[in-house]
Amino acid sequence: MSSSNSQVITCKAVVCWGEGEPLKVEDIEVEPPKSDEVRVKMLYASICHTDLLCSKAFPLPLFPRVLGHEGVGVVESVGEEVKEVKEGDVVIPTYIGECKECENCTSGVSNLCLKYPLIINGLMLDGSSRMSIRGQNLYHLFTCSTWSEYMVINAYYVLKLDPSIANFSHASFLSCGFSTGFGAAWKEFNVENGSSVAVVNGARMQGAAKIIGVDKNKWKKEKGEVFGMTDFINPSESDKSVSELIKEITNGMGVDCSFECTGVATLANEALESTKLGKGKAVIIGASNDGSMPIGVLSLLLGRSLKGSIFGGLKTKSDLPIILDKYKNKEFQLDELLTHEVQMEDINKAIELLKEPDCVKVLIKI
Repeated sequence: MSSSNSQVITCKAVVCWGEGEPLKVEDIEVEPPKSDEVRVKMLYASICHTDLLCSKAFPLPLFPRVLGHEGVGVVESVGEEVKEVKEGDVVIPTYIGECKECENCTSGVSNLCLKYPLIINGLMLDGSSRMSIRGQNLYHLFTCSTWSEYMVINAYYVLKLDPSIANFSHASFLSCGFSTGFGAAWKEFNVENGSSVAVVNGARMQGAAKIIGVDKNKWKKEKGEVFGMTDFINPSESDKSVSELIKEITNGMGVDCSFECTGVATLANEALESTKLGKGKAVIIGASNDGSMPIGVLSLLLGRSLKGSIFGGLKTKSDLPIILDKYKNKEFQLDELLTHEVQMEDINKAIELLKEPDCVKVLIKI
């Protein structure tokens, strides 16, 4: 690492000082990377539902912290042991890693690497922080903090982008949001030709015949159809439960698999109830501050199954490059997800935009 890149950088970042407090753009200090880390100059970031949860003390009350786990940036400097990326490479962060050697990586049933795990304590792998403000340490968000002009991340948690990709900005959505939905249909349920699913991205590409979207926002119908949705249910337009409405349009059978994306505790059981007897599967991919969720025991006894999922079951080194290739080849339209763009100093405006009915994804220009 050159001497010019081994210095502490002072830059702007979005700091969350406490639960319920407005986000503030502050000057922070970002340390140089250690031996197995990289420092990234962020170009774009985006907002995920989980970022908002973390501002409300999920899963732990860690403050002050710099939020953001979706983004795309350029490697500014690398530690001496880093081999896979170099200065100038465009990368996206991932919040789980893949060593390809541990029990989980080799099991074929889990994407939760034991060597490079999901980090929830707001610190780097060595238990320290690379960011501070006026002498006070800042917590990271998972492995990174993308709502900052610069961030440090372990090199095992970044993925290099093909420089021929025409629009890097939309690649930010692949760090979590889009990839989680796509991966859930691909890896967690393995959607097959003719399957029926509810509330999902990516199922059409896997061959599902019926894809049912469920949302109280009628504007989402148009967006869902772009990604292959065949039916749309607006629960606010009926007195019936979501599971009843889904069964009505599946001849009373229910779907093969249902994906619960909101994190609303009561909807987990609705997702389970909406699946077929004897073989239906519900996958929970939405995070929540709720400590538990009510589940009907009879639904499970009748042969349905319930599963949780992180990052849609995707492995970051084995699976995510395949999605990147599909993005590069324009096999799906990520630009359709983008509805608003803001500058980093307008972050609180961006949070308010998420409440608008026509908002899907907000891109932050760093």
